[in-house]
Amino acid sequence: MKRVVIILLTLILLAAAAYLVDQYWIHRYDSLIASEASRHKVDPDLVWSIVYEETYFSPWKRGDKGEIGLMQVTPTVAREWVAESGAPEVPPANAADPEKLLSQAERNVQIGSWYLGKFGEQYKNTPGGEARMLAAYNAGNSRVVEWARVPEGVPPLNEQQFIERIDIPSTRAYVTSILRRYREVKSAKGLAPPSEWRHE
Repeated sequence: MKRVVIILLTLILLAAAAYLVDQYWIHRYDSLIASEASRHKVDPDLVWSIVYEETYFSPWKRGDKGEIGLMQVTPTVAREWVAESGAPEVPPANAADPEKLLSQAERNVQIGSWYLGKFGEQYKNTPGGEARMLAAYNAGNSRVVEWARVPEGVPPLNEQQFIERIDIPSTRAYVTSILRRYREVKSAKGLAPPSEWRHE
């Protein structure tokens, strides 16, 4: 009997330790995400949900199409950020090497949040704005413009209508998965999700 109790206690302790390690792992960049999201006027919970989906908080990850780091940012986006921002706080050698730049967690989240923020500004007053932001982040804004196109005088598509128009299955799955996680994060914090989600 004593042996069973020891085994049970050991299993409980191991489970508790695994939970604590996991909580540390998924929250160790929270202050960085909050800071950069705020700077670029995007919801930190949305950025957090993107990082969760893209790399599960693994800064060394590389994508099949050249994406780098926590937010899986491409070197093209990094070069665009350097050109538009001037990257005053980045040493010139780093600014000239987008791969090196994106391998740094701080810069990766900064550039990814900046890129997402561009779409946030564009879609802030549009129904299903978060879905459009995520689709643009994943597949490019020109595709979002095409998917969202409606005849003149017709109201813009709502979130679900827009998602149904996404004709790249991986992008549709990406948008849907991140929105689901984003909604769960908001719910866990006791915050209301965007109004279009309340019926789901």
